[in-house]
Amino acid sequence: MNERASVSGDWRGLYPFQSHWISVHGFKMHYLDEGSGPTVLLLHGNPTWSFMWRDVVVALRSDYRVIVPDHLGCGFSDRPHADAYSYRLAQRAEDVLSLLDGLKIDRAVLIGHDWGGAIGIGAAQRSPSRFSKFILMNTAAFVLRRCPWRIRLCLLPGVGRVAVQGLNVFARAALRVCVERSERITPDIQAGYLAPYDSWRNREAIYRFIRDIPLRPSHPTFDTLRQIEAALPSFRDKPICLIWGMRDWVFTAEFLDRFIRAWPHAEVHRLADAGHYVLEDAGEQVIAITKAFLEKHR
Repeated sequence: MNERASVSGDWRGLYPFQSHWISVHGFKMHYLDEGSGPTVLLLHGNPTWSFMWRDVVVALRSDYRVIVPDHLGCGFSDRPHADAYSYRLAQRAEDVLSLLDGLKIDRAVLIGHDWGGAIGIGAAQRSPSRFSKFILMNTAAFVLRRCPWRIRLCLLPGVGRVAVQGLNVFARAALRVCVERSERITPDIQAGYLAPYDSWRNREAIYRFIRDIPLRPSHPTFDTLRQIEAALPSFRDKPICLIWGMRDWVFTAEFLDRFIRAWPHAEVHRLADAGHYVLEDAGEQVIAITKAFLEKHR
């Protein structure tokens, strides 16, 4: 993937940022680098990309340096073949640290959603001093106790891969089932989310993220998540903010409760009418909470 978008449309007006690339483990990682000041690192999940953070970038860049990568295989980053790149959570966490090393960033605020939370906490587990505070939204950093049937269908041999990579069912369906205020998902926003994922090859990472969900102890990422979960109490002294769309059918209130047990001091915001794509359902609230938290702990 390069700087040319794979889908034309008015979505580019919603993403008015200069693109940057950096080499990470031999592959080009795309990222945004906006503003100046203390560094805030925004990490997306699956099947999204840096486009998801567009309004947050605009809101924060007047006071902070905002770094927003596309994970390898996602957005405008390179699409490594699976025989050259593991697409595992442990590798993703190392990618984040390599990005920070490459940009010579010693300390950052982590803001993560979906897989971005697990990836970011995984990076913090490996290098705790690099992260000053955490803002997490509808994510997990521990072994899952259940997996929704919609996601399990995507794991069915043969059929799942055809649906995810061939028909783009996962990314398209997410724009319907992960939001509560569907009227806010305009055609331009839909085009933005789907723009980099226009072919079988370009949807490899979407499928690999799903395959990396550890549903059994023998899965390679099971132990990675166990280690990340074990490290959660070590961050109790850091400022932490949890922002949750309470209508999320993936990362339900149970996930939020598990974070609260690990971090009883965390600032918690429950958004009653927001789903998994909390920034689309309640972006104004999320941004206001985020800015207030960052200012409080500046």
